[in-house]
Amino acid sequence: MQADFVIVGAGSAGCAMAYRLAEAGQSVLVVEHGGSDAGPFIQMPGALSYPMNMKMYNWGFESEPEPHLGGRRMNCPRGKVIGGSSSINGMVYVRGHAGDYDHWREAGADGWGYSDVLPYFKRMENWDDAGHGGDPDWRGKDGPLHVTRGSMSNPLTRAFIEAGGQAGYHLTKDYNGEQQEGFAPFEMTVHNGRRWSAANAYLKPALKRDNCDIVRGFVRRVVIEDGRAVGVEVDRKGQREVILARREVIVAASSINSPKILMLSGVGPGAHLAEHGIEVVADRVGVGANLQDHLELYIQMAASQPVSLYKYWNIFGKAWVGAQWLLGKTGPGASNQFESCGFIRSRAGVDYPDVQFHFLPIAVRYDGQAAAEGHGFQAHVGPMRSEARGSVTLRSADPGHDPVIRFNYMSEESDWVDFRKCIRLTREIFAQDAFAPYRKHEIQPGAEIQSDDELDGFIREHAESAYHPCGTCRMGRADDPGAVVDPEGRVIGVDGLRVADSSLFPRVTNGNLNAPSIMLGEKISDHVLGRAPLSPDNAQPWMHPDWKTAQR
Repeated sequence: MQADFVIVGAGSAGCAMAYRLAEAGQSVLVVEHGGSDAGPFIQMPGALSYPMNMKMYNWGFESEPEPHLGGRRMNCPRGKVIGGSSSINGMVYVRGHAGDYDHWREAGADGWGYSDVLPYFKRMENWDDAGHGGDPDWRGKDGPLHVTRGSMSNPLTRAFIEAGGQAGYHLTKDYNGEQQEGFAPFEMTVHNGRRWSAANAYLKPALKRDNCDIVRGFVRRVVIEDGRAVGVEVDRKGQREVILARREVIVAASSINSPKILMLSGVGPGAHLAEHGIEVVADRVGVGANLQDHLELYIQMAASQPVSLYKYWNIFGKAWVGAQWLLGKTGPGASNQFESCGFIRSRAGVDYPDVQFHFLPIAVRYDGQAAAEGHGFQAHVGPMRSEARGSVTLRSADPGHDPVIRFNYMSEESDWVDFRKCIRLTREIFAQDAFAPYRKHEIQPGAEIQSDDELDGFIREHAESAYHPCGTCRMGRADDPGAVVDPEGRVIGVDGLRVADSSLFPRVTNGNLNAPSIMLGEKISDHVLGRAPLSPDNAQPWMHPDWKTAQR
């Protein structure tokens, strides 16, 4: 088998690239180890906790014991299915802040400032404002990716936004538009009651073309001959074969699998590759370095009224939700239930938000286990810009072995300071009058947990990944020894090879990563095709006028 372009991974960026390259008339083969996304566990938004915890859809990675979190091994789910992690995630849609992308440019990712990426966000979006009052000049209306808002019919969801205002924070009509800072309705990649993954938005339309196909197989390595990528070695149907790329191989296999595949192919830190007997093709010390993620805590409250989603947290309630969704794509199952949010600055002197809230009108965990019996609600909260950095390295030269993942969570003193602040700010929000009709008592941490030492103990035991790993093949200028790819995604030192996924991020963005990952696939596809990038959009985002001296 051969094609002009071979894309490794049918995830968020890979699907977007398949669509754009095929649309331009190029022949494309997408190699994906996972299978179909059919069925309600993936397609029903309200069932989001299920696919993330199913081996058939999730690579099931774990970190090494994290020394600053009591030696806990942390889950690192990545999608093993068409659509990749966009088929198992929470469907939350966050572009990130303009400051994130201006930092990328300053870090050497030329052409990736906010004015450069905003046109690509617009190109990919099919935004349904539903009369909410956001400014359409900041949004896209004709793209493949449907972006909607929930009904906000639950009074707890509305109370969270109201409480944010009562606590002195700004409100914003559209955090993905001119003003991210503030409390607002959340947006989700849901369309007509179904998960609108990158597979639904991009890959399935691309596969309707004669010049795009998908191959199910396990990629062992990129085949590099005389300094040029010529194909990928794949295990499929019990056989080992090479799929040839006439023009380029594009690795879009996630921030965990992409550096692993590069290293198995001879691209990575030379000494580390030599330890495993791998011939060095390009000595790039940045491969697998710069690993970042968001950690978060669940601050949970018991509810004094039976208004939460807990009424569905039984076999009969779940059957009712499932029946409504199967028959008409309506009811609670048609939403991810993350329908309100907040982006705030933790203190004066921070120029743009560094804390994110996801609000949920039930007290549960991502693994689907209720933390307490009865009605409740919770906010997922965490700092957005930790200085902690980890790594992805090889466990062995056997492609079948998972890589070694070390996040080094909470390794900076500032991490502890920021998390204590997050807990106290969340408590302050839940103490506002908007929650007075619903507030009963704090489930966790619990009202008795107050001192810094007590809070640190809670953080150490309960902090969880928000599942936003990135940065392990970061973009930079060709003369930057730590960069893996140039600003067009080309692997430095190897011809005909690119990387296109969240591993390219120089720094994690302010929010969830699906939207930036799809945007990256959109933009890299123009570079692959040799097209001039879309014209910059110099719209100026809102900044708090007194950010140097005021927190709110």
